[in-house]
Amino acid sequence: MSEVENKLIIGTAPDSWGVWFADDPKQTPWERFLDEVVESGYKWIELGPYGYLPTDPSRLADELKARDLKVSAGTVFTAFHRGVDQWDIAWEPARRVAELTAAVGGEHIVVIPAMWRDDVTGEAVENGELTVEQWDDLFNGHNRLGKVLSEEYGLQQQFHSHADSHVCVQPDIERFLQNTDPQLVTLCLDTGHAEYGGASSLDLIEKYPERIGYLHLKQIDPSVLKTVRELNMTWAAANLAGVMIEPPNGLPDLSKVIDAIEKLDKPIFGIVEQDMYPVADFGVPMPIAKRTCSYLLSCGSRTRVQ
Repeated sequence: MSEVENKLIIGTAPDSWGVWFADDPKQTPWERFLDEVVESGYKWIELGPYGYLPTDPSRLADELKARDLKVSAGTVFTAFHRGVDQWDIAWEPARRVAELTAAVGGEHIVVIPAMWRDDVTGEAVENGELTVEQWDDLFNGHNRLGKVLSEEYGLQQQFHSHADSHVCVQPDIERFLQNTDPQLVTLCLDTGHAEYGGASSLDLIEKYPERIGYLHLKQIDPSVLKTVRELNMTWAAANLAGVMIEPPNGLPDLSKVIDAIEKLDKPIFGIVEQDMYPVADFGVPMPIAKRTCSYLLSCGSRTRVQ
């Protein structure tokens, strides 16, 4: 990450424009997303779901170059806790994402574990608790993935704890970190999902500074979260209810998170990822993205967009 030096680089992602899928009429068209990213003040993006942006490396590189944009990471989904056969299921889509990410200069892969409740319908698809054997499969799968990503593509795995997944609350995040290889697995600390699960971003930064490799910056509306917990709402329902809120109106305090990250004195990306799906009006995301960029840049002395 030579271009980044010892700075927190703020970027954004398709998620902040309401993009969850490769193709969906409720999502901002990809050309509009790229154009509005530039207009909002960002220089770095994530690829989002594979297939949303062009998957031909040459074409994607041309589209990025035309807008003076760079890629920080791609995203993949895994379910290693379901057994060793999950490697074959996960690897082919992960390989495609890794090849595209590396081809356009990205250095990270954000890895999101499977949710035990469907992210659209909210239907329970498996038990919400893991057995000891399932935890071991989870650890081993991510160690293997990190090794392959590093050795074959020069990419760093950034594990993303997630609402309605088996790694959501702080004890489970810590258990995961304590049982995976620090060289092969670092944490994509998503401040919103951590807050959603009752985890403290500041505490995780303080206790595991060497494991914080990447950030997703977002906030939770505490009043909506209270209702979510009281009613045991699914992540899908919580998102529709507006549990994610525009900074600086929610929790955690991102100015404190940014201060703690800057004290680590290492290069790191902080990608804005405000869950917006579905977007009823394509004119909604960009003003929020602009305001969020300005706010985050005001929070730190070494926080930049490039």
